[in-house]
Amino acid sequence: MMLGFRIFLEFGAIIAAPVVFLAWLGKYLDDKYGTEPKLLIVGFVLAFIISAVSIVQKAKRFGNEYDEIDKKKNGGPTT
Repeated sequence: MMLGFRIFLEFGAIIAAPVVFLAWLGKYLDDKYGTEPKLLIVGFVLAFIISAVSIVQKAKRFGNEYDEIDKKKNGGPTT
């Protein structure tokens, strides 16, 4: 139960934090240099890449963690 809640919170943060920060930074730099909306779009693309890579890494870690929990629960290796 707690693993599911952790997954929900961490994946949400992994997606939201880069989008919010890089969108804000892109908008700020667009306003400063008059390049609207180029840097905002670059920020979104970078946020997507960062989030995607982070999600894959976290999913692998959570998969391993789930396998360990399942092994302890069932008393043997999983197939």
